[in-house]
Amino acid sequence: MSSSPRVTESSVRTRVMASLQRNLNRSQQATDQISSGKQLNRPSDSPTGTVTALQLRGEVRANRRYSTNADDAAGRLGVVQDNLQHSQELVTVARNLTLEASSMGGTGTSEANKARAAELEQIKANLVQFANSRYLDRPVFGGSTPDHEAYDATGRYIGEPAGETMRAIGPNAKVRVDVRGPEAFGTDYLVDASGNYVDADGNPVAEADRVRNPAQLFTVLDDVIDAMRSGDSDALATGLTNLDKASDLLKSTLSDVGARYNRVTQMKQSAEDRLMSVSSQLSDIEDVDLPKAIMELQLQQTSYQAALAATAKVIQPSLIDFLR
Repeated sequence: MSSSPRVTESSVRTRVMASLQRNLNRSQQATDQISSGKQLNRPSDSPTGTVTALQLRGEVRANRRYSTNADDAAGRLGVVQDNLQHSQELVTVARNLTLEASSMGGTGTSEANKARAAELEQIKANLVQFANSRYLDRPVFGGSTPDHEAYDATGRYIGEPAGETMRAIGPNAKVRVDVRGPEAFGTDYLVDASGNYVDADGNPVAEADRVRNPAQLFTVLDDVIDAMRSGDSDALATGLTNLDKASDLLKSTLSDVGARYNRVTQMKQSAEDRLMSVSSQLSDIEDVDLPKAIMELQLQQTSYQAALAATAKVIQPSLIDFLR
């Protein structure tokens, strides 16, 4: 013969208070969500949701960093691109002046040639200024040099001889954001006492290297200016050829910079699109559905009031009356 479990007034009171407390906890949770706007206020609210939210937050930070790096890269490459375009235009003017002088045979030191030489000197000064252009107070053609200039007043390169400045613009994606002066304006070649070509450090320069890397633009302009003033037709013809090589180098460098700039803008757009997508996913996990939370709170409050009323009819102690 089985016996029914004995229900004491103490056990009833304990269960009632536990149920009321659970109801209050649910009401408090709904209140917290409404006040914070988040459905995840502590890891215990949703352990799996918390892990996913942390991973998504990491992606958000990474894509914001990629977007910031892309902005910096686009700014640097934009300055390089603009100055290379201006330089190309000036080199075209210099070539036309040289062609005019060369077509006249370069004879004599006519007033016209003197005027052309004076104009070429101004063109060279402007080109040196373009070669010393800066972005965030650093010369864009100086490599990683800490100085404020890549070229001195005579047009000699004084920047870093090697090295590249890179920016991470995506997962496993880096792009070079600088162009060293010799890559755009040609290499400094000197002639030693034996008549051999050497670089700025005195190292011999092979013929193949001189063909592949044109002589520095500013040195070519100096030679052309001297040839105009002296009436040296052969030197003018050589200068015209060297100007064409310098122009080709500028065009090639400009094309490379343009390709890098396009890649940066594409990666920036990709990072922003990914950032928007990840932010939307994070919002779905963390942000509260406000109408639903308000309805839940009202439901819990109504449920709590009903529970108090029902409890007051079953248990009469003054403590329950006080809670009502």
